[in-house]
Amino acid sequence: MSVVLSSAPSQRPARRWLAAAVAGLLVLSIGVQVVRDRGWQPYVPATPVLWLQSGQFLKRASLGFENVVADVYWIRAVVYYGSMRRAVEGRRDFSLLDPLLTFVTTLDPKFRVAYRFGAIFLTEAYPDGPGRPDLAIALLQRGIAANPTAWEYFHDIGFVYYWWLQDYQAAASWFAKGAQLPDAPEWLQPLAATTLAQGGDRQSSLQLWRQLGDSDIEWLRSTAKHRLTQIDAMDLVDEVNRAVRRFTTREGRPPHDFTEVIARERLRGWPLDSTGVPFEYDAAANRLDVGPKSTLWPLPWPREAGRTTP
Repeated sequence: MSVVLSSAPSQRPARRWLAAAVAGLLVLSIGVQVVRDRGWQPYVPATPVLWLQSGQFLKRASLGFENVVADVYWIRAVVYYGSMRRAVEGRRDFSLLDPLLTFVTTLDPKFRVAYRFGAIFLTEAYPDGPGRPDLAIALLQRGIAANPTAWEYFHDIGFVYYWWLQDYQAAASWFAKGAQLPDAPEWLQPLAATTLAQGGDRQSSLQLWRQLGDSDIEWLRSTAKHRLTQIDAMDLVDEVNRAVRRFTTREGRPPHDFTEVIARERLRGWPLDSTGVPFEYDAAANRLDVGPKSTLWPLPWPREAGRTTP
């Protein structure tokens, strides 16, 4: 009896030290990955791989520190996304972004920032992102499965359908579903009705981006400001192209150069976008648009038409 009593206490500290050592090594290995990603000389392998391939395995290996490890992997996802955006265009590879976000949300299914910001990262078109709205929707749907009353995820899915896929029926459906949830804002139901009735109306786009522009996150505010500036540019493009069409109808031919339109339509001069870059005239298409040198290019015209209908 005395032997049993004396041996039991000695085993407990050993087990605690073993668990602490394993947890410490796990955190250290993840930290090494983060440092390696940041790198004083960033290295992008031809076929990048993750050391760990299973989110569920990583969750079990976290030994109860899932939230801490999720935070580390979220930092790694943000650093990875930022490093790819700064890389030389031909070497930008966003293939690890979705797996990293899957790790984060598997470890911590309540990590709202990872779902919402991760979806934005995934939808950004190349070269600023992978251009995968389908993966963004899948990520947000996993968020809904883990947080069924989070109206923000329904709003964000609707936003992806609206802005990136131009599927206004689907967008309105998701807005309407979100509006039925507790604590959903009053503007969400009218937004669904507007989107359904006026599919593609820029006023809905303005409302969507203004909502995101109220975020406390500086990066999201900056992105919303950029998109709002693009919408203003689209309005100006439509205005000057109406002048081009008036000229073409009156003269029975397209202009030889946009300077003809300036003179006959009594415009103030060659139109510039809000960044000061001149619009470019496409003689073959007989229309103007922002130039490739502008930070606003390319404008998000509806895919089915290639441009908006004034």
